[in-house]
Amino acid sequence: MGEDQKPLFTEKTKSFSSSPSSLWPLSKLMVSFVALISLSYIFYSLGFMVRSSSSSSPSISPSSHIAISPKPRLGSGQNPEKTDLKHIVFGIAASAKLWKHRKDYVKVWWRPDGGMNGVVWLDKPVENDTVSSSASLLPPIKISSDTSKFKYKYPKGHRSAIRISRVVSETVRLLNGTEKERNVRWIVMGDDDTVFFTENLVRVLRKYDHEQFYYIGSSSESHLQNLHFSYGMAYGGGGFAMSYPLAKALEKFQDRCIERYPELYGSDDRIHACMSELGVPLTREVGFHQFDVYGKLLGLLSAHPVAPIVSVHHLDVVDPIFPNMNRVKALHRLMLPAKLDSASLMQQSVCYDAARNWTVSVSWGYVVLITRGVLPARRMHIPARTFVDWHKQADPHNYAFNTRPISHDTCHRPRVYYVTSALYDPSSHRTASEYVGRATWTPPYCDWEIPDPSEIIRVVVYKRPDPDRWTKAPRRDCCRVLPATKNGTMVLNVGACEDGEIVEFRSK
Repeated sequence: MGEDQKPLFTEKTKSFSSSPSSLWPLSKLMVSFVALISLSYIFYSLGFMVRSSSSSSPSISPSSHIAISPKPRLGSGQNPEKTDLKHIVFGIAASAKLWKHRKDYVKVWWRPDGGMNGVVWLDKPVENDTVSSSASLLPPIKISSDTSKFKYKYPKGHRSAIRISRVVSETVRLLNGTEKERNVRWIVMGDDDTVFFTENLVRVLRKYDHEQFYYIGSSSESHLQNLHFSYGMAYGGGGFAMSYPLAKALEKFQDRCIERYPELYGSDDRIHACMSELGVPLTREVGFHQFDVYGKLLGLLSAHPVAPIVSVHHLDVVDPIFPNMNRVKALHRLMLPAKLDSASLMQQSVCYDAARNWTVSVSWGYVVLITRGVLPARRMHIPARTFVDWHKQADPHNYAFNTRPISHDTCHRPRVYYVTSALYDPSSHRTASEYVGRATWTPPYCDWEIPDPSEIIRVVVYKRPDPDRWTKAPRRDCCRVLPATKNGTMVLNVGACEDGEIVEFRSK
């Protein structure tokens, strides 16, 4: 730019500086004009800000807040309906080969008149059972889709794992577009040799938002099994629950997912692989029991975790829950106390008979153990190894939890009393359950001066039902020894611990 073409602003600035007195009136006028324009701009800006704020902020205008409020979710209202059995659909994996006797396990817990919904998925049709009386006591039967197109490469495995892994997806497809689908919140999968305690299942699922992605279950009792498969996998035999939105998400891509894992063994690790691709971890609930063990469940169930018992599995593998009974009849007996106080079933409490120096352990609704001497509660809460692991070894390192050995000292052998009956007394608002020891049991020799528990023939346990116990902080019940009026009878009271009540031995 040349000297004769300098900017006007520069020229004017120079002239103002050279003779300020001659331009004072003009400067004053210009200052006033600029100030007027500035004030107008400020007021305009403030007005624009107020208008913008009132049009965009829902906190200022209630009507606009209502207009843009999102539709509330089913479970997010002020008084949402609690999850119940009618919101759960069971997908039961079964085979035609074993259905003839395993259907009796399903009859133990299935309640066709209790609002239950579910389907048994078989590999092929079985003999028509629709005219028999047992058909009305079971869920409807469906035949799984053909899975021959999928590859299966696990050595010595069985490709039925692919079919079973699709039970959740096939159940979703069955529900899709039906009136029943509107109420579905959870899909629960189990095997035909799985028994569910459905009231406790409902208690567990009520803790979770069914509109979120939840994959709920538990791992194996075998440390080696968990190492081989995963500690983060829900073992299918013990059962697992999947929120319906997650089940629908799984159904959309599961077949593609299955194709990526032909080398896996079972159905549950295929489900776990797909959950990993969805980024959904296992939410662990220890009341789902796979029972990857052999032998007696006494040690496990007499020291049950402080959690509601939801399921038991491998009923064809483990010994009957009660001795000298077949498996199905033993389960029916267990359902007697379960109907009276399912929330407390198997919950352990420990107390002491100070007069006779005995340790008493009550697994409510199942068994009472009386042991000579004073054993700390910490020890009694550890399961005794009345079983061996899934590989039929007695190595304590093979379990995924703490265990304790059965004492070789005959004086420490507990006297065992299994439940035989249970009833509810409406006048006292409490249950009375009776536990009886084996009549033919010969007490082992013991030279201790402590009285022999074999003098007790029956134990009576009084307890008030507590259906809301799992809405509170978890805690074991307290047990108290009451005076007995009959020889050969011990009377106990079990219930929530009172203020200051602890499990301690106090000698008399």
